[in-house]
Parts: sequence; C-alpha cells; structure tokens
Amino acid sequence: IDVNEGTVAAIKHINVVGNEVYGEEELGDLFELHTTGWLSFFTNDDKYSREKLTGDLETLTSYYMDRGYLQFRIDSTQVSVSPNKKEVYITANVSEGEKFTVSSVGLSGDMVLPEEDLKRFLLVAEGQTFSQQLVTATEEYLTRRLGNEGYNFAKVTGIPEVNDEDKTVAMKFFVDPGKRTYVRRISFKGNLKTSDDVLRREMRQMESAPASAMAIEQSRIRLERLGFFSRATVETPGVAGHNDLIDVDFEVEEQSSGSIGASVGFAQDSGLILGLNLQQDNFMGSGKRVSIGMNTSQYQNVYNFSYTNPYYTEDGVSRGFNIFYRSTDFEEVNISNYSTNTLGGAINFGYPIKETERLGFSFGVSDTEISTGRYAVQEIQASPRLEDDVDNWFQSTRQLDGTYSNVEELLSLNVLPPDYLVKPDAPGFLDENGDNFMNWTMTSSWSQSTLNRGRMATRGASQSVALEVSMPGVSDLEFYKLSYRAEVYYPVPLLRTWSLRLRTELGYGDGYGDTSELPFYEHYFGGGFGSVRGFQSNTLGPRSSPAEQYVVSAPVTEIDEEGNPLERGGPDGDEFGYVAVTNPLDDETKLADSQLNDSDPFGGNVLIEGGAELLFPLPFIKDQNKLRSAFFLDMGNVFDTNCRSSQKNCYDVDLGELRYSVGVGVTWITGFGPMSFSLAKPLNSGDYDQEEAFQFTLGRGF
Repeated sequence: IDVNEGTVAAIKHINVVGNEVYGEEELGDLFELHTTGWLSFFTNDDKYSREKLTGDLETLTSYYMDRGYLQFRIDSTQVSVSPNKKEVYITANVSEGEKFTVSSVGLSGDMVLPEEDLKRFLLVAEGQTFSQQLVTATEEYLTRRLGNEGYNFAKVTGIPEVNDEDKTVAMKFFVDPGKRTYVRRISFKGNLKTSDDVLRREMRQMESAPASAMAIEQSRIRLERLGFFSRATVETPGVAGHNDLIDVDFEVEEQSSGSIGASVGFAQDSGLILGLNLQQDNFMGSGKRVSIGMNTSQYQNVYNFSYTNPYYTEDGVSRGFNIFYRSTDFEEVNISNYSTNTLGGAINFGYPIKETERLGFSFGVSDTEISTGRYAVQEIQASPRLEDDVDNWFQSTRQLDGTYSNVEELLSLNVLPPDYLVKPDAPGFLDENGDNFMNWTMTSSWSQSTLNRGRMATRGASQSVALEVSMPGVSDLEFYKLSYRAEVYYPVPLLRTWSLRLRTELGYGDGYGDTSELPFYEHYFGGGFGSVRGFQSNTLGPRSSPAEQYVVSAPVTEIDEEGNPLERGGPDGDEFGYVAVTNPLDDETKLADSQLNDSDPFGGNVLIEGGAELLFPLPFIKDQNKLRSAFFLDMGNVFDTNCRSSQKNCYDVDLGELRYSVGVGVTWITGFGPMSFSLAKPLNSGDYDQEEAFQFTLGRGF
C-alpha cells in the first residue's frame, strides 16, 4: 500500500460571524487554534484538529454564558480547505442574544442540612449579571458540603427560570442528597516498605463513620506531606449490593526517603564533601527518622546521631534527641579567621494543636571551644597572644594595592621602643568572655503548613516562628535569637503546571544580662543558595575590622624613658606586646604584615531575606515531581545594631541597603540528594560585595 501524506495544512483564517458585543480579535484570543505565527513551528497551534476546534467552541460558549448571554448559541461551523490543500479556513456563525440579570436565588429539594448553612455557599446573588461559571461553582460547593456530612452521592442542579420580557433569570438550586453513606473499609496499595500503621495514623476519615469528602482529601494530602511518597491518589468505589456504603482505597508511589552508605558531593561554598552516613526518614518502614553520620568537607567535620519518633504518643506528640560533634573552620567559607569545636546534644518534643499547626520545644546543651587564627579581627580578639618559634618581628610597608611605600625590615625582638607597643582601642568578644562556652538553651517554636507535598510543593503555604534562649544562671553566655520563615505557593491562572512561590526569612538576635551582644559565632550570614543567589555564600553584610597590629610571641623588652629594660610577655607572662606599622594608611588601617588585606565577612545580628520564584515545567521531562525549574528574584542582606566605628559595610537596619538579584535555577532530585544549579545577575552590588554568577550544589535545593 503506497500512502502519500502530502503537506500539513495550516490555518489561514478563523472568522466569527454574528458577534456584535465582542470584537473578533478578542474572541480569537480565546481559541487554542491560531493562524500561523512565529512560534507555530514549535507549538503547532496552526494545525487543524477537530478535537481542539470542539474545545475552542466550548470555550467561546462559556465566555458568553459567563457574561450574562444565557441564550448564546453557535448556529453553524464551516471548515474549508484551499484547492492546493495547504490552507484551512474556519468560520463560526453565532447568535449572541441578550444579557440577563439574576432576579432571585433560592434552594429547593430535600434540605438535610440547615438551609442557612447551605446558603453560605451560594455564589450567585440577586442583581448580578448571570454567570454559568458561578452556577457551576455553586453546584460544586453545595455538593462538597453535603459530601462532608456523609452524603457522598449528593446531586445539586442549578435550574434557571428565564423571563424574556425583562431579561432576568430566577435561579433555583435543587438539592438531592441521596442516602447518607458510610465507610466500610480503608485500604492501602503501593506501600511496599512502609507499614500500614504509618499510613493509617494519618487518616482523618475513620472506618464505619459517615464518609466525608473533606476528611478523605485531608488524609490524601497528609500522606503526600510525609515525604515518603512521590504521589498519593484515592478512589471511593461503592460496595456492591449497598447504596449507603463505600470503600476508600489509597494508592501511593514510594520514593527514596533517605540514604545509606558513602556519599560524595560538591558545593562551591564547601568544596568536596565526603560522607559516610545513614539517614532514613522512614526507618524500616516505621515512619521514624534516624540519622547516623560522619561528614567531612573543606571547612567542616561533623559526627552526629539523631532519632525522632513523630508519633511518640497516639495523639501525634513527637519526641526526638540528637548528639553531635562539629569542627568548623570559618575562614574556608568566606568568613573571618576563626574555628570552633562544638560538642552538644538536645531533646525535643512536638505537639499538634490543629490539623496544620504544631508547637515545638527543645532543650539542648553545647560546649564550644573557639580558636583564632594568627590574624584574628578586632571584634573577636583584640588582645595580643603568644605564638611559638618567632624570633623576629616583621615590619611591613605593604599598601592595600599591593605596593610598598618603603623597604621592609626584619628586626630583632630584643628591644622594642614604646611607640611599637600599641594597646587596642576596645576589647574583642573573646577578651571579655573567654574562648570556651558551655551553654544550655531552650527553643520554643510554632509552625503551620498547608503545603500539598513534603518535598517539591506546588501549592499551599507554610510558616514558622522560633525563639532560642540561652538559660541564665547555668550558661556561660546569655543571648537569644528570634526567627521567622514563610513560603506560599500560588497557581498561575491559565497555566496549570506553573506556580508562583513567595518566600521570606527574618532573624534577630542579641545578648542580655551579662552578655552585651549576640556571640559572633551565632551571627546571621547572607549570600548564596537559600539566600541571595548571584552573591558568594556568606559574603553579604558587615565586615570585620582588620587587626591593627602584628602579634609577637617571644619575650619582649620595652625600654622606659631612662633606657632601662622592662620585660613584658614571654611564655609564662600574661601581657604581650603588639607591634604597629610605622606608616599607618589611616585611622582604620594601622596594619602590619598581611593584614593590609581587605577585612572579612563577619555577619550580623539582623537578617532580612525574601524572594519570588516563577516555577515552570521543563519540556520533555515526564516526572516533574523530581525536577523544579524557576525564574527568580532574590533580595536580602545582613545588618547589625551593634556596629563598631572601625567596621566596614556595617549598617543598622536600612531597607535601602537590601541586595537584589535575578536569574534562573534548576533543582533535580537525584539518588544522592537534590542537585541545584543557578545562573544569577546581581542588580545592585555594593563596594564590598562578592559576586558569583553561576552556583551549584549537591544536597541542597531551593
């Protein structure tokens, strides 16, 4: 059989005849079919399809019916092809009719629920222009309301009584509730690893109880929020031989909820990440969360164990605990030169107070030891300290631009004139408080979530407020941190697979009692993934004051006015000498040796961040639940209410100093965890901001 398909005919013209109220261009925009345009080669919207034409005619009818033209009709439709078989012409003949107004609205039928209760769901009102869309929505709302009370087979029909003389319509909604239905059995399918008990405790619909459409849907959403399943669906078939019984059948598709074994990752702010860990949010199918880990990266080593039972009691009270050791070198992640070693643990409880709200309480203890680098900034440590094996002090004349104003000198430590022993203007945090802190903390939190999924949500909202306080009397430091986070997803009209995500994060912390400020190692930082993309991680906000003096570390002899030696410092001493540069550049840069470099990011006690993301599906990808792409606008910065005069780029809260960036990002859920990429353009970089257009990470999404 020889077949000659020929060329595909393109739509040359679409014509609507008989329209007077709305123009042809306005009506043409409603059609999915279009004449040939510059994107038609990609969208194929200029190729004739009988199914698409039928849908377009239904859209045209709905457009008129929703605007009061109750008697609108399509009289005829003609589709013709040019003699050369290359062009298609479509003509629709319509009768618009007159616009109708609603004269009255009422209910009739079997009122199994109070009439006043049902009237709250009437979207059609007297005096409105008639709208078929509002009639249909009212039918759905009334049916759903009856379904929530067990009338699972209820039918509600909107009946218009048309008055052609005064062009009005009286609406009656006839209610047929049917018999009240009950749930015979709830069953689950697809949970090969997860125990039935884990799913059943999320149910808000009970067996042998009246069937509630709302409770059944809430149960389905709660299953998706667990994060164990990529999707959950539900069916409610009737029971054969009974018109008042249904079964509720859930089907889930399990997804990876953790990882076991060795892992390799990479992030631009952390470098190579090597890990050996067991992390399971659904441990042995029990729904319990267990994590045992050992991770090492360029800047951090972490050892931890955590356990959480989300149903410690049958009422949904959760209990968990964690133990950890963490060693961090902050200089490796664009932060000032210091490192911390922290050993700690905590126990936490969570209490459900509503269907979508929880209270949380945590009690923890941590022992933190801080070590500073050779050039500790003034805010951390302004006092001198010993360093081993230094026999001479180095006087540098290096300028900020890398040039030298004079020849450098290497001098003996035997005798230092008094001019070279400069006291710091103000003590650093460690000078005032020491370098080892045992802190007992209590954290209270409130959270609310209506997200449709535990991972890669597309609609709903979530928000949380948390207050962390170190307990006075038993803690070495007294401080508090208050934080707020929120995100909300809005579906984009006319684009079902698109969503708009708005997010914000706010933080504030300070010292109280005997602690004058928030400890520097508890500071907030901004920039990078989860913050303001397009800027390097942790680089936004206040910067530290460079160390004014070079610290010497051998016995130092000072000469008094009469030339007599005065010994200071030494291995057993408690006073140490500073050496200042002989040609200070200005009052803020009396620097020596390599401290003529720029100051480092230091963070602050105030965080303001937010952003908007337009989430869209990538073409040719079947499983959109594992891939997220977005156009984004990020904004934010870090501020400090306790800025020192010598600090650079340090501001009290000033919304005019917020940084903005725009770009595009992709997150892909892989077997190793979320892999994220972003390409961003900062819109208003400051003098000290560090930009980074392309960023990626493995193990963290957006």
